[in-house]
Amino acid sequence: MTRLENMYTEKVAPALKKEFGYTSSMQIPKLRSVSLNIGLGEASQNNKLIEEAVVELTSIAGQKAVITRARKSIAAFKLREGLPVGCRVTLRHERMWDFLDKLINYALPRVRDFRGIPDRGFDGRGNFTLGIREHTIFPEINVDRVERVKGMNVTIVTSARSDKEGKVLLDLLGMPFKK
Repeated sequence: MTRLENMYTEKVAPALKKEFGYTSSMQIPKLRSVSLNIGLGEASQNNKLIEEAVVELTSIAGQKAVITRARKSIAAFKLREGLPVGCRVTLRHERMWDFLDKLINYALPRVRDFRGIPDRGFDGRGNFTLGIREHTIFPEINVDRVERVKGMNVTIVTSARSDKEGKVLLDLLGMPFKK
């Protein structure tokens, strides 16, 4: 059991049960998965970019990233159906907890001029999406070897029914929201 998962079972779950008045432990919001996505529109012209992104996302997540391909052809973007446009990976269980611990305690504090995450990223159902502008904030990425800085989306999927429940869950886990 990872440090963050242990904290969830010992402190966060009882606090959520008390705050929202749940009668059953099955009603308590839990983390379901974390999805990481790198979108590279110009990867359709340069195959080396997509391979580099897959290697870097795999090292960040600790799990093999999958190449995402275009579903439709769009002439204005010089895009054909089936061309690579990015990569993604979905983390669950142990790897999810490890990644979240790394994100909260190591990566986000390394962001320049970091003052907290805005809480606008909730979708109405308790899930939270966060945009990261530089993937170099993760300790696995060697800044000297990076040819091009890439951004990524991190989506945290919870079993919370509302944004308030989701925000309290992530707040108790240590997510640094703006005050």
